[in-house]
Amino acid sequence: MNHFPPPSSPPAPTSLTTPSAQAPWVVGLSTPLTTWVSAAWPRAQLMRLISLLVLTCCCTLSPAQAQGQEAQIRKNLMERIPQFPKIEEVTRAPMSGLFEVRVEGDEIYYTDADASYLFQGSLIDTKTRRNLTEERVDKLTAVDFRGLPFKDSITLVHGNGKRQLAIFEDPNCGYCKRFEKDLQKIDNVTVHLFLYPVLGQDSIAKAKTIWCAKDRAKTWTDWMQKETLPNTSSASTASGAGSANNTACDTQALQRVVEFGKKHKINGTPTLITQDGTRVPGAINANQIERLLTEGKF
Repeated sequence: MNHFPPPSSPPAPTSLTTPSAQAPWVVGLSTPLTTWVSAAWPRAQLMRLISLLVLTCCCTLSPAQAQGQEAQIRKNLMERIPQFPKIEEVTRAPMSGLFEVRVEGDEIYYTDADASYLFQGSLIDTKTRRNLTEERVDKLTAVDFRGLPFKDSITLVHGNGKRQLAIFEDPNCGYCKRFEKDLQKIDNVTVHLFLYPVLGQDSIAKAKTIWCAKDRAKTWTDWMQKETLPNTSSASTASGAGSANNTACDTQALQRVVEFGKKHKINGTPTLITQDGTRVPGAINANQIERLLTEGKF
């Protein structure tokens, strides 16, 4: 399980990792464009792609033709790169002549109509200065806030609690503890805390102790801020039946939350989810949390 960068360094979207680290056959966009073009695309090949793009701008394909073209892209990629991940979707990208190839849920690649070229990186609209790739990934990873398993969460209310925020956290996550200090500075928000013990058996034991406590919210806060737990000695030995505080405690909620997180590819803690479904991985600071709640971005 990976952690995300500390508050001073907002995390990059997990799906937009360095291409070379994941797929050595893909040319990345981390180097200057001039270097990338000269190194990856010989002039003749580049001119061929430009010609293809110009030709595409002049033609409009019927739905049947477009479907056939998408099928051809799938076929060509799988034949030419057998180790390429299973393709889930091929769609037209916002740029004429470019196609988006989506694999493994939210990983985006781009190719031309013949799948002769393939790259991974950010597609930027220079007129609006929007990162179209980032927007697409945000849409793919969005979580329906109303569909969250709230019955398996711990509710903490700050002020009037008018605003809503869901957070997945591991009790042993260092970044989560930093994040919790900043979260205490935010007023008028209801926090739906989902215990997400994914860092080992000790995390599971502590999560059970917190979940089975008489006052879950206070127990969570005391642990994250003061590192104190009731009957601390039982934290390392709590079993599936519950902790020493309540032998009848049902801890199946913790497993349901973990299963929900895996289904929605929540790969690190903390992970925030806003009311509009926006997902933010990583420990952001108080100012960023406030902007996220008021503006929908940080």
